[in-house]
Amino acid sequence: MTTQRGFRTFATLAVFVAAGLGLAGCVSEPARIRPGTSAAETLQLLGTPTGRYPLNGGGERLQYSRMPAGFEVTDIDVDASGKVVSVTQVLSEARFGQDIKVNQWRQDDVMAFYGRPYEISRVSSFDGAVWTWRYKAVNERRMLYIYIDPTGVVRRYHTGDDLELDRIRD
Repeated sequence: MTTQRGFRTFATLAVFVAAGLGLAGCVSEPARIRPGTSAAETLQLLGTPTGRYPLNGGGERLQYSRMPAGFEVTDIDVDASGKVVSVTQVLSEARFGQDIKVNQWRQDDVMAFYGRPYEISRVSSFDGAVWTWRYKAVNERRMLYIYIDPTGVVRRYHTGDDLELDRIRD
């Protein structure tokens, strides 16, 4: 009887802990922030952003990145009055072509849009650094590669499969 009561108590506690963790996960999900929310409320709900960048017109970008282990970077743009005007998950293949400004963006622009990369590397076929982010496209693990020359200008980008998991398994 004591064992059964102890098990029920443990099971009840486990349910409350799981529910609490589930609610905490909902609150800290950047995509749940809606336009019109105040910057103060956003910070209270989500905590300290992984990056903060000034925007034209006196606004600010609050960036919440799940790098290096995750697959999302959410930019929350706040206007000069302190209200959220947009919430965007920027690591999306559908957006890369319109967002990435080849031969225009500089390293600081890349940081303000995508945040710190998963990895920075070099390849023999390019004189400069290759910044890499992980993302998912229809549940497939993918990589975004942005090539930044020695002067800090974005020269090209491309996407590819994320083969890291395969390397770990081998």
